[in-house]
Amino acid sequence: MAGKIGLNITQICLPRECTEDEIIEEVLKLNEDPRVHGVYLHLPPASLTSRVLNTLRPEKDVDGVSDLNVGRLVRGDMSQGFTPPLANAVMELLARHGEQSPIQNHGREMSGVGPLTAALRMRNVVQSSSRWAQGQQYRPWTLRSLKLQPLSPVPSDIEISRAQTPKPVDQLAQEIGLLQEETEAYGRTKAKVRLSLLDRLREQPDGKYVLVAGITPTPLGEGKSTVVIGLVQALSAHLKLNSFACLRQPSQGPTFGVKGGAAGGGYAQVIPMEEFNLHLTGDIHAITAANNLVAAAIDARMLHEATQTDKALYSRLVPSVNGVRRFSPIQIARLCRLGISEIDPRALTPQEVSSFVRLDLDPAKVTWQRVVDTNDRFLRKITVGQASTEKGHVRETQFDIAVASEIMAILALADGLGDMKTRLGRMVVGSSRSGQPITAEDLGVSGALAVLMKDAIKPTLMQTLEGSPVFVHAGPFANIAHGNSSVLADKLALKLVGEDGFVVTEAGFGADIGMEKFFNIKCRASGLRPNVVVLVATVRALKMHGGGPNVSAGSPLPREYIDENLSLVTKGCSSNLRKQIQIAHLFGVPVVVALNVFKTDTQAEIDLVCQMAKESGAADAVPCHHWARGGRGSVDLAQAVKQASSQPSHFQFLYSQETPIVEKIRMIAQKVYGADDIELSPEAQAKIDYYNQQGYGKLPICMAKTHLSLSHLPEKKGTPTGFTLPIRDIRASIGAGFIYPLVGTMSTMPGLPTRPCFYDIDLDPVTEEITGLF
Repeated sequence: MAGKIGLNITQICLPRECTEDEIIEEVLKLNEDPRVHGVYLHLPPASLTSRVLNTLRPEKDVDGVSDLNVGRLVRGDMSQGFTPPLANAVMELLARHGEQSPIQNHGREMSGVGPLTAALRMRNVVQSSSRWAQGQQYRPWTLRSLKLQPLSPVPSDIEISRAQTPKPVDQLAQEIGLLQEETEAYGRTKAKVRLSLLDRLREQPDGKYVLVAGITPTPLGEGKSTVVIGLVQALSAHLKLNSFACLRQPSQGPTFGVKGGAAGGGYAQVIPMEEFNLHLTGDIHAITAANNLVAAAIDARMLHEATQTDKALYSRLVPSVNGVRRFSPIQIARLCRLGISEIDPRALTPQEVSSFVRLDLDPAKVTWQRVVDTNDRFLRKITVGQASTEKGHVRETQFDIAVASEIMAILALADGLGDMKTRLGRMVVGSSRSGQPITAEDLGVSGALAVLMKDAIKPTLMQTLEGSPVFVHAGPFANIAHGNSSVLADKLALKLVGEDGFVVTEAGFGADIGMEKFFNIKCRASGLRPNVVVLVATVRALKMHGGGPNVSAGSPLPREYIDENLSLVTKGCSSNLRKQIQIAHLFGVPVVVALNVFKTDTQAEIDLVCQMAKESGAADAVPCHHWARGGRGSVDLAQAVKQASSQPSHFQFLYSQETPIVEKIRMIAQKVYGADDIELSPEAQAKIDYYNQQGYGKLPICMAKTHLSLSHLPEKKGTPTGFTLPIRDIRASIGAGFIYPLVGTMSTMPGLPTRPCFYDIDLDPVTEEITGLF
């Protein structure tokens, strides 16, 4: 039969007594073999374990048995990989009887209707085959009107009446109370929201403010973004409360390098997921362009000052146009900073001309770096100026990842266009040879930066699978910058939901990094105060913190993470979970623990985590099933958050602005990370002295530290003790408004692993469908 239809099939026969690991070894070989396009697991039911099924790559899964492909089938998204033969046959029969438009091309959606949605609209019941019903891991279903009644041990309350395709963004905007003139559509599914909305709703009371943070992340995953989306879907669709999710825009560096995107997963997902994870509305590209314009201006200015006289510089900086010489507004502002009141270019003295034209930047003290939104380790140190046209003005510099740019941090912290422009102007790019800070405004580039960023400052409106509204805006890394979505997105959302609504915003990485910076930096800048912290944990991540073996992303899970192990769970809760709850309590905010449930978790493990979380001081702890059930799977979490938000929040900062820089760093290291003390390098101490001299001592602290441990050592899981935190250098983001110490070997440019994610990402040139991104 295979020969007749042009298939080349090879049968692999395994011994009847082969182990699960031996089966997985064969599957992994087939996964990596480019000659193999599809794999059918013709195995006894006892061998079709969850571990075996989910080892098979979804795009090679002929029978559609992996969890990911089952989820795609339910959602009606069969644009990637194979449609299960039984489902395809059912749809073919339905089509032949004229009950629906034909589902063609291996089950791809037609007219926005997924194959299961089409089947569910039929009057008759479609019973799964006996072979599917016997294989518990096959996720068989009986299909009934608007319901999916599983026959395997999957919760029976999964609703299929959710949105299969995103509603038009103008419809979404109207539903949440936006005026037509307050949105700028970017295609059919996303739009920029104008900041004039804040003026219109200025008197509107704010809603409840919920921050989602996590335990220290592991390669096993925690799922903060998925929790944010699932919680908002539960609040809006099931508790009937106005709610909004505020998420960061993911960097394309990690998206193509070491992990997937940040759009959530399963039924708790922002759509269109591909647009969310890629260019979106071009904000990160605008940041990259603005950042590198500053870098180009720095090197050009140093070259011109080194090769021209004062008179030549002055004639070029203030040229005669039609016989008239005038200072531009930004040049007049520089004259004012220099204490020069004269604005007639002909009236300046030679000394005033020299002060005006010469920034005298010290090449060794330039702190501004170029950026690119790609993980490129070979740009961590580069040499510029080697062309003969640069006349020997060679210097060492480096690239950072785009989301580490100070301009990204400014975008996330600004509360309006005017504030952003001011912050851009006061960015310090280096020091003069006399030790004076040189700013972007001194370079004359701040107005141009504002022009490049004028659209990026507007949050992007999107939606979840269930039609709940989402703002996507800004994306600073929490291990480098402050790691939160933008102040503006949060403020706009709080006004839109109103007094009884909820805004759920996300902090990057673990609570010791993203949450601490949210409180000490973002809350200072915004004036907003959170009502509740949702702390996300998973059983398997807690097992790793409890001493379970390390595992690399994508590799098969060791038995410790698949089988019940209450000892590891207990140790993980006693260390990392308890510590992160204590960190939230330092700021006086109630905590609800969201246990993101995986199929390998046992009820005893789930109960143990919830019990220990409450004993550690959490207001509540609830298991969440949003990945499999969408909003319905997070109703208990939504109820717990609603209850906690009604309690008084006694928010407080960890330190005052008057606290000296060294003491601020020490307080974070000791109270948040659990270090014994800090150790400053001579370079770091010299920088502190310089920043104090320049009047920057009152700025908050933004620690640049690994996110993989409470300490500076990524391999130290749980709650490390007895360590001294090394501060190797200290830098200042004056425009963003914080000082950032570099802890240990923290790098501001990630590198690609041996096997980056881009091996799996591709485009169908006919359908333009993207594969492998999630």
